Amino acid sequence: MTYVIAEPCIDVLDLACVSVCPVDCIHYEEGVDRKLFIDPNECIDCGACEPECPVNAIFPEDQLPTEWAGYTKIDAVWFTDRDAARAMVDAAKPR
Repeated sequence: MTYVIAEPCIDVLDLACVSVCPVDCIHYEEGVDRKLFIDPNECIDCGACEPECPVNAIFPEDQLPTEWAGYTKIDAVWFTDRDAARAMVDAAKPR
């Protein structure tokens, strides 16, 4: 299991979760990305990020609301193909 950042993060990008992550697994490209992304291969499932999110966008993968299930894939794709992940974010929540 890993943690996933879902739709409420889009266009908010609050970095409170980044500062508490003990393994620095939350990433984004400033000025380009609309949300933060958790690397599923680096996440140690500690949960430190979840209570820090002011918009309640972070969920354990097995507790992700069904309407946001696609964000598990979006987070994983960002680490292999950033453009594809960005297109997926734009499709999930158009500007």
